[in-house]
Amino acid sequence: MHGFELLRELEIPELQTLAKVYRHEKTGARLLSMVNDDENKVFGISFRTPPEDSTGLPHILEHSVLCGSRKYPVKEPFVELLKGSLQTFLNALTFPDKTCYPVASTNERDFRNLVDVYLDAVFFPALTPDTLKQEGWHYDIEDPAEPLRYKGVVFNEMKGAYSSPDGLLSEYSQQSLFPDTTYGLDSGGDPERIPDLTWEQFSRFHAERYHPSNSYAYFYGDDDPDERLRVLDEYFSQFEAAEPDTEVPLQPRFTAPTVVERAYAASGKDSGAMVTVNFLLPETADPDLNLAFGVLEHVLIGMPSSPLRKALVDSGLGEDLAGVGLEADLRELYFSVGLKGVEAQDAPEVERVVLDTLRTLVEDGISAGDLEAALNTVEFDLRENNTGSYPRGLSTMFQALSSWLYDGDPLALLPFEDALAKLREKTSGAGRHLEDLLREHLLDNPHRTRVLLRPDPKLGEKREAKERARLDAAKSAMTAEELERTVAETLRLTEQQEAPDAPEDLARIPRLSLADLAPEETPIPSELLTDGHAPILFHDLHTSGILYLDLGFDLGVVPDRLLSYVPVFGRALLETGTRKRDFVELSQRIARKTGGIDPDTFTTNVYGCRDDASRFFLRGKSTVAQAPELLDILREVLMEADLGNVERLRRIIMESKARMEQRLVPSGHMLVLSRLRARTGKAGIVEERMNGVEALQRIRELAERVEKAPESVVLDFEELRSLLVSRSGLITNVTVDRESFEKVRPAVEYLFNELPDQENIRADRDPLALPHREGLAIPAQVNYVGCGSMAVGQGYEFDGSALVAVKLLRTAYLWDRVRVRGGAYGCFAVLDRVGGSLHFVSYRDPNVDRTLDIYGETAAYLQKLELSKDEMEKAVIGTIGQIDAYQLPDAKGFTALARYLSDETAPTRQAIRDKVLAAGVEDIRRFAAGVRAAVEDGDVVVLGSREAMRASSRQLALADLL
Repeated sequence: MHGFELLRELEIPELQTLAKVYRHEKTGARLLSMVNDDENKVFGISFRTPPEDSTGLPHILEHSVLCGSRKYPVKEPFVELLKGSLQTFLNALTFPDKTCYPVASTNERDFRNLVDVYLDAVFFPALTPDTLKQEGWHYDIEDPAEPLRYKGVVFNEMKGAYSSPDGLLSEYSQQSLFPDTTYGLDSGGDPERIPDLTWEQFSRFHAERYHPSNSYAYFYGDDDPDERLRVLDEYFSQFEAAEPDTEVPLQPRFTAPTVVERAYAASGKDSGAMVTVNFLLPETADPDLNLAFGVLEHVLIGMPSSPLRKALVDSGLGEDLAGVGLEADLRELYFSVGLKGVEAQDAPEVERVVLDTLRTLVEDGISAGDLEAALNTVEFDLRENNTGSYPRGLSTMFQALSSWLYDGDPLALLPFEDALAKLREKTSGAGRHLEDLLREHLLDNPHRTRVLLRPDPKLGEKREAKERARLDAAKSAMTAEELERTVAETLRLTEQQEAPDAPEDLARIPRLSLADLAPEETPIPSELLTDGHAPILFHDLHTSGILYLDLGFDLGVVPDRLLSYVPVFGRALLETGTRKRDFVELSQRIARKTGGIDPDTFTTNVYGCRDDASRFFLRGKSTVAQAPELLDILREVLMEADLGNVERLRRIIMESKARMEQRLVPSGHMLVLSRLRARTGKAGIVEERMNGVEALQRIRELAERVEKAPESVVLDFEELRSLLVSRSGLITNVTVDRESFEKVRPAVEYLFNELPDQENIRADRDPLALPHREGLAIPAQVNYVGCGSMAVGQGYEFDGSALVAVKLLRTAYLWDRVRVRGGAYGCFAVLDRVGGSLHFVSYRDPNVDRTLDIYGETAAYLQKLELSKDEMEKAVIGTIGQIDAYQLPDAKGFTALARYLSDETAPTRQAIRDKVLAAGVEDIRRFAAGVRAAVEDGDVVVLGSREAMRASSRQLALADLL
């Protein structure tokens, strides 16, 4: 049918899916068609793209093919789709051996539009040398007297990646195991190698790799399965069969372990090295081994009490676990584990701890408790199939590619019942299956590496000096004519980036119409139950037999001096043990009897008042049958957690400190946003004190105190428990079907009755003493630049049209100026519609003042904005797509809870929706008043390079974070 031959058909009950495997007869293109009732439809087309060097060619090409195509000759069809689609996923991803282009939508017409734009983009992109310059790298110079600079989106993205020690450790660990294959290279791009990439290499790579004969197409969901074939054949049939040389070879096995030492850029304050011990394992495609190693990973490091995790943490050699654990996305599995915050000379000792622990497990056997806990956790995750904000079909695509990409069976890893039954049989009774795997593939495996990543306070300067020398040499080698040509090329590229697309070309991008949008939201069922107990918010939703339960305790009673400890306190409840059992037994019980219990914090402003409604949550899930066990565990940890277990407290505090420091580079934009919001209201103050830079500073102090005066830390944590754990102020959120709720309700109410009922005094909130313009220095090659303040109540009053304006700013003005022209990886506009603040934040940005200037010009841009009817409608559609974002049942339940806590009513949301649907250009221009109020004298926070901040004209108050 439509040029395809059906090779195989399989019902997969676990996924409630009929899977069909096809081959395109003319080109040999591959298709996996998954037919089911999931309304969140997914399409993906992937190519095998092993790199030949570390110039980042696959990564840059991934960006570039979405910059215009034969059928859609606009500068960035990808951005046009972001502006005006109901998409539930729209992105592209580069892996070490493949590049994937997935889209998803619950609207079938929208879905077909996305598929067509992506197929035209990958097969017929409008690639030019300018595309490589913009997305990859180019020489940037606007005056012959200026020094030469590198600019490019991926170039700066990877500078950010190479500023993250944890990211580097993962990269170097993988490369150490695969020195002879594509996995020994960096497909993302080494910033020192990216400028080696030529246009000839770039264009040839696309011609060879982006061909149907090298493609893996995938569909999932409730769309027409015959139409899938027709659409693909329309594109595939324009090509002749080819034989691209893209095989990913197996790594020749080592005969002896090796040691690798590398460095990361650190400040003078850093002293901690990082070390991993890494093992190459068998091929990923074997379903039995794949599942067994997944269970083994959980046995070894999946729980706080897991033997290998515990041995490493208890060794006192480091602060927190390092390594990715089990990597299952490549042709061969590998396992990586170690410690961060170690002394470099202790690296061999870390390896000894790993090997000794494995030897003990092999000789003495894995404990029955750990085994049952791991098997239950893995099985629960498989059956729940909770992919969070990702569409379920996207997760299935990546699973299929783990075998399919290497010419294996795409369905090998999707059914799990047989593999699970076999594993349970092999591990039952006196079976030593997992111990035998440990011995063969880890303990006695000579293909092992130890990677040490040392801090080098001078490495950042060396990199900058090396880059500067290379640029100066390149400029010196230019003739006067070549230099003038380079200046002219820079100016021409800028003009090209600034030139608008032709309206007739923009009109080619397919989109929905306003008539396709629902005038009203689909409500989330919610009932507030208050029959003589703490309120229960119940959501009658189909959850496939799983109970989702959130216990929310009022943070308003916690004084400022203790707020920073709340996330650590949450871990302590679950990881110190109780009066009945030590933390090993407790961890095993949680894993055996539930789908997990996680501590969380939530902050929100409240409509119509200056107060906040912040909560500390314990979020648990289990099968309905196991709900009494879940609730009993919650009662036990809340009432009986052993907060006097100083050794466990010390470990948790040190791990928390290390993890917060780890966030600084990959999540710098979120830390900047938190810091800015701390200046605009109580919710922002609470969030910054619990999860922001302020929290990091307080946790560092706590880490010192737990060493010197541990009894004072215990007293603080006991005080937190006495303040938080109470029926007073408690809100319980339950998501499950009604019949199941009635079964579990007595156990929920029993838990309420066990909690103390005490009224605690609400704490006053003191503002943080923060400078108006703040610079937070870390050893990074990029920056995160933020600015903003209150937008509402300063001559502008919020209505739903503001959300359309923010969508336009993010996908047009900020995208064009900060990302495309400025070279940053991303930029965001964030409007708090409840609290009224507006902030701009950039991500992996080479600039500081230039970006702040762009923020300052935003109001003027909006005031002069001219939009066609088509562009206005596109923005409205994209905004409704964000409002109606697809969610799984547990997320729906928590969204309804957030609305309840912020007092956002259904009429309020409908009023917002009505204004969105009716938004016009005048509404967008009116938003300029809010932007001006937020930005003109707005607060500024920059996280990043000290040198870049010193060069800023903004007179930032500088402080070192690392």
